[in-house]
Amino acid sequence: MLGQLLTLLMVILLFIALVALARSARVVSQYEKGLVLRLGRYRSTVSPGLTFLVPVIEDMLKVDMRERVINVEPQKVITKDNVSVTVDAVIYYRISDPVKATFEVQNFGYAATTLAQTNLRNLIGDKLLDETLTARDTINANLRNVLDEATNTWGVKVTRVEVQKIDPPADITEAMSRQMKAERDKRANILEAEGVKQAAILQAEGVRQSEILKAEGDAQARITRATAEAKAIEMVSNAAESFFKERAEVSKRLDVLNVVLSQQTKFIIPTGSELVNVLGLDDKAVVPIKR
Repeated sequence: MLGQLLTLLMVILLFIALVALARSARVVSQYEKGLVLRLGRYRSTVSPGLTFLVPVIEDMLKVDMRERVINVEPQKVITKDNVSVTVDAVIYYRISDPVKATFEVQNFGYAATTLAQTNLRNLIGDKLLDETLTARDTINANLRNVLDEATNTWGVKVTRVEVQKIDPPADITEAMSRQMKAERDKRANILEAEGVKQAAILQAEGVRQSEILKAEGDAQARITRATAEAKAIEMVSNAAESFFKERAEVSKRLDVLNVVLSQQTKFIIPTGSELVNVLGLDDKAVVPIKR
């Protein structure tokens, strides 16, 4: 009887030990960190994998180390020129120190959202509406720096902040739309006028180049004609000079003969003499001289 009781007691103790061992084994995922608490006080941080805790006196908190996102709800913000705009944002963050993120802040999401809304009001309140609409990147960078500095003591790293929309009132939006349309029409008219101007300039330049080429062609033609005429005159002059020089020599000879033979009644002209041709005599009219 006693042996049976001891066996039952050992089975019960073994079962309790197995249950305690199963409850002490904890698995930490790859994207998590485990915070081991002993009697409610932080003891250590464990890496991903299987970890065994001391039953009853130790417990574990798991912290997700992946990047997270918080949506900042839309809110009304007054710009520097007293225009009410609706602004919202998205905050991307990740936990850099799981101990601080767990024990230094109670609700990080609410704290970060409130901090972002407050700083959005401050940043946009210092800018005019036009600056707000065109300086979105500057607002994002400034807001990220402010949030990152404030959340550093909480063990959280703000990686990126994006302002999703900045919506002015409907009447302001309509006025801006009309202004943009007028500006686009103005640019279109300017481009059209510039195109007409350039076309006129190109056409005038084409006409000018055509006239220049035509004038150069006419001048070259006149030069060619003048050169040809000068050459012809030179050739005529040379021919005339040659012709009249020969005639003048013949005339001079006749004058000499006229003076020399003016008192003679008979003339002796050698056969084949040039004087026969000058006097128009043929060979029959010439009496040969016998020697």
